[in-house]
Amino acid sequence: MKLDVGLNPYGLTYHLGLQGKGTPRVNPDGKGLEGFIAIAQELNAKVIEIFNPWLEELSDTQIKDLRHRLADLGMAPVVSAGIHGMGPIKTAFRSARLLETKVIRLGLTPVLEGSRSFLGPKWHEYVKTVHDRLSQFNPIAWDEGIILAIENHQDFCSDELVSYCNHFSKVVYITLDTGNTFPVGEAPMDFVRTVAPYVRHVHLKDYRAQFTDEGIRLVRCAIGDGAVPIKEMLEVISKHHKQMNAVLEPGALEARHVRCLDPAWWPYYGIVHAKDFAACLAAARVNRLADDVDYRTPWERGADNELVDYELNMIRRSADNMRRIGVMV
Repeated sequence: MKLDVGLNPYGLTYHLGLQGKGTPRVNPDGKGLEGFIAIAQELNAKVIEIFNPWLEELSDTQIKDLRHRLADLGMAPVVSAGIHGMGPIKTAFRSARLLETKVIRLGLTPVLEGSRSFLGPKWHEYVKTVHDRLSQFNPIAWDEGIILAIENHQDFCSDELVSYCNHFSKVVYITLDTGNTFPVGEAPMDFVRTVAPYVRHVHLKDYRAQFTDEGIRLVRCAIGDGAVPIKEMLEVISKHHKQMNAVLEPGALEARHVRCLDPAWWPYYGIVHAKDFAACLAAARVNRLADDVDYRTPWERGADNELVDYELNMIRRSADNMRRIGVMV
């Protein structure tokens, strides 16, 4: 399989200005789209996944100019949007059209840590909203030849994503986030075997797990330093595809605490077989953090002055790790 690897902005949220303190919660000194492109160039990115609100600020002419610039840099663009947040999906179609890309990465819900029970009955409302929105935009995507690549954003299980793909055949496919299988109680290899035929875009993410009395805490790390078997997952995908795009995305600046050992976490999930959940816990123990290790990032410690170096060093180490195992050139 020919694999082109690049970058998305979500492992660099502070440096790029997407995350900060105050109102609005952004870093006013963030480097934005231009800073993002500069890092992508440094890493020799072949793919660049662009935060759609950045594109909403540009005129049609400016986006077309950006398209030509990215082509000269050898970067294939992907538009990154979401049903809840990240701007209206309609503007993502405009961005995709002007950038001449056929893939829109699409987040589905605001749920994190697999915590459907946090929403209570509203979880079912979110599921209905996702179905309704995909129904609404399915004919538009079909007419424009665009793929809606829905992401496992710590909310949906592998079989649930596949059911969307089958229902909205030939328009809805999957953005596989390699680190986001643990939050829904699935081992990475089990998850990828289920979704591989439907994957059209990949987020390369890794975590180190710290086991707690309530479950597992997923702690950001350089991609390749954690529990996720990146190369093995890509090998499964390669059995179904001749070409694939992927982007580097270290985890969020806040640890994700998956409280799967608390009975209150499980409502709104279907039947989960013990052997499958055991496989998830076993996979999370690879390169795990000791129980007494301080897992906090500079963001969680309030050390904002360390954040830029922290993010940049991690994305550079991630790229080095991926080159070392032959995933990235």
